[in-house]
Amino acid sequence: MADPTALKLLRESCPTVSVGILTADLLSLGSELSLLERAGVKVVHIDVMDGCYCPMMTVGPPFIKGLKTPLLKDAHLMIADPLEKVAEYAAAGADIITIHPEACRHPHRVLQQMRSLTNANDAARGIVRGAALNPGTPLETLEPLLDELELILLLAVNPGWGGQKFIPATFDRIARTKRVIADAGKDIVLAVDGGITRANVVEVAKTGVDLIVTGSAVFDGKAAEENAKFMLEAVKL
Repeated sequence: MADPTALKLLRESCPTVSVGILTADLLSLGSELSLLERAGVKVVHIDVMDGCYCPMMTVGPPFIKGLKTPLLKDAHLMIADPLEKVAEYAAAGADIITIHPEACRHPHRVLQQMRSLTNANDAARGIVRGAALNPGTPLETLEPLLDELELILLLAVNPGWGGQKFIPATFDRIARTKRVIADAGKDIVLAVDGGITRANVVEVAKTGVDLIVTGSAVFDGKAAEENAKFMLEAVKL
């Protein structure tokens, strides 16, 4: 039997959470990753910001390469013109690479290029290709890209600033995106990111999304393993 693809591994875990690692204690990164593994987390989320598309700068391929873990590595690229850069993230060990169409001159071409990338963790695994939409980006942006997508990420906050609250209009965008996926007849994972807390995770999970991205709700400096288990259980309800 062939080894499972990255998409199959992700799909088998859904509904689930992708935990943002940048809110963890980066001086104890190995311990923090082990904590997520013990809690049953399957996906770790890395917010990549370049200071151009986003006002903040975070991390790049060397950080992703340094994540020594069996967890799927979910790289959310909030960077300008990723066409010549996505290969570096695959080589660094990203299993999931999500780009922003708003940040690309040719988003379709970027996704096509990603199809040919080799997964550094397992050459047979492939890369899950994603497109992320900001709250103000029309959902119609997705239509010409659907044949090249395995994941759609809806942002419930504007990228680049912490501490924002979940935008309520996201609930309607989730419902509309689910219809777009169903009408297209595609196996596309639907994810949502931004402002997800212990207080609203159940409400968000009830929309039927496959993947919920959360960071500070887990790594709050108090009880990260307990928080991770809580979030995992909440999305399974």
